[in-house]
Amino acid sequence: MSVMSTGTGALIAFQRALATVSHNVANVNTEGYSRQRVEFATRSPTDYGYGYVGNGVKIADIQRIADQLATSRLLDSGGELARLQQLSSLSNRVDALFSDTATNVSGLWSNFFDSVSALSSNAAGTAEREDLLAMGNSLVTRFRQLDGQLQSLDSEVNNGLIAGAQEINRLSAEIAKINATIGGNASAASADLLDRRDQLISELVGYTGGTAVAQDAGMVNVFTAGGQPLVVGNQASAVTTVADPYRPERLQLAISAQGTTITLDQRALGGQMGGLLEFRASVLDPAQAELGRIAVSMASTFNEGHQAGMDLYGDMGGDFFSLTAPRVNGHQANTSGASLTATVADASALTGQNLVLRFDGSAWTATRADTGVAVTVGGSGTALDPLTVGGIELVVSTVPPPAAGDRFLLQPTAGAASGLGVAVSDPSRIAAATPVTGQADLDNIGTGKLSGLKVDDAGDTDLLNDAVIEFIDAGQYTIDGAGPYAFTPGQTISANGWSLTLDGAPAAGDQFRVGRTSARSGDNGNAALLANLDDARVLNGGTVSLNGALGGLTTMVGSAARQAQYSADAQQVIHDEAQAARDSVSGVNLDEEAANMLRLQQAYQAAAQIISTADTMFQSILNAVR
Repeated sequence: MSVMSTGTGALIAFQRALATVSHNVANVNTEGYSRQRVEFATRSPTDYGYGYVGNGVKIADIQRIADQLATSRLLDSGGELARLQQLSSLSNRVDALFSDTATNVSGLWSNFFDSVSALSSNAAGTAEREDLLAMGNSLVTRFRQLDGQLQSLDSEVNNGLIAGAQEINRLSAEIAKINATIGGNASAASADLLDRRDQLISELVGYTGGTAVAQDAGMVNVFTAGGQPLVVGNQASAVTTVADPYRPERLQLAISAQGTTITLDQRALGGQMGGLLEFRASVLDPAQAELGRIAVSMASTFNEGHQAGMDLYGDMGGDFFSLTAPRVNGHQANTSGASLTATVADASALTGQNLVLRFDGSAWTATRADTGVAVTVGGSGTALDPLTVGGIELVVSTVPPPAAGDRFLLQPTAGAASGLGVAVSDPSRIAAATPVTGQADLDNIGTGKLSGLKVDDAGDTDLLNDAVIEFIDAGQYTIDGAGPYAFTPGQTISANGWSLTLDGAPAAGDQFRVGRTSARSGDNGNAALLANLDDARVLNGGTVSLNGALGGLTTMVGSAARQAQYSADAQQVIHDEAQAARDSVSGVNLDEEAANMLRLQQAYQAAAQIISTADTMFQSILNAVR
């Protein structure tokens, strides 16, 4: 009986061991699977209640082979990889918009200024004027298209947050359910169930980043990268999306637990959600703000130059481009209902940085929205004394007036490109001519020559009035009888908003006249100035040209995309190493399993032979006593 029992026990044990090996082989490609190993032990007499010695083998345990340190390392690297891959993928899309010749601004930008240059060669030409309007409209359309694409990416971020929140809640709920199933007894839980929980945690951390902390009772708590709890024991928090307090069209992530909703720190999140939010903050917003800054600076500079010229009707030029006002949004918690109206006062001082303006009941302060660094604010906010900050003027409403604690988000240039337009529709309204012309009297006897006549102040009310420069002698002159003024050859003479240079040596009695340019003039003086505005240093306090800023935008976006790609590639190597370290412990090795199967198969056959031998012995005994 002892031999039969020993053989039967061995047969059952080896059968179960073979089933475990088969289970390992079947799951060789199952993500997150940890190989299992059978632990054998000698069966003691107490297992049967009688005193025979040498009663065979039993299965002591089926052990799940896992290294918690390797699993934690893989968890960390997986969350960071998901963040960087998300950041890199979206950044590359923005880079493609600004670098591809089919979608970027550069080509149409060059075409527009080339058409201005062509107009300067034939200022009265109808074809050249039509072409300038066409190129202007094409440039405006491209600015709008680019800004629209960036806004679409912002909407994609919103949709990604909504979808991510749903998936986070699903994963959290399933992890909490498994925790409840384990119920504080991890040793009794099946290895496959523990693998399932680890895989779910890995997927969850891939969305939010963070950590998993094992409890003594066998349950696992999961926290976001910012330390907010997603799963605690058998309870799962609910992640949702809430509107940005300044910009309701933009979503943020929040967590609901125990009846309260807490907005998650957008800068602390990891995983895919962290990648989405980092892309929006570090790539999308700066690109949109800089695109708008270039659009505003180009339009303001060109408008200022265009206003200093004269059109074919003999009228002073107006705005060539139209622009929308900078955005100012109140915080949702504001109590007064007050509003701020913003206008661009100095394009050279624009930085594109979003600012938060706060009213403490008596004074206004400003800080950068991204860093919180204080920014200087001037003025009181009235129409006569507007608030001034970063090249923007703001008038504060008086009905209703602001209340202490009110906050506003100022976006000086974000979205400005979508509001860019061409204000001129009639080609004859293009102000290509210098509005005043100068000439020397034919009776002059000196060698004085007039040159470099230009408009310094197009708003001067006397600009178009006739003026006479008369020389008393070679060293003195009057303007319309006013003076005399000292003169040296090459000196600049100015009056009524214009200036000119007079070379040579005028003689006593010589006169030079400056007057209004006639209608339908072919003068190209203003067009020549407009053609060179793309190289004018009008940004960053007069240190950066429009061309330089446009190239800088492309470089900025490309650099951000490359940096994100480099970081993602490096993190992929780190993650692969972590995966290899985990697999070296927990992964299924087919060669090892094949050897185990062969060994166990032989043992199984031997156990079957023991049973056969025991049966023969038993039959022999029966035959002997029959």
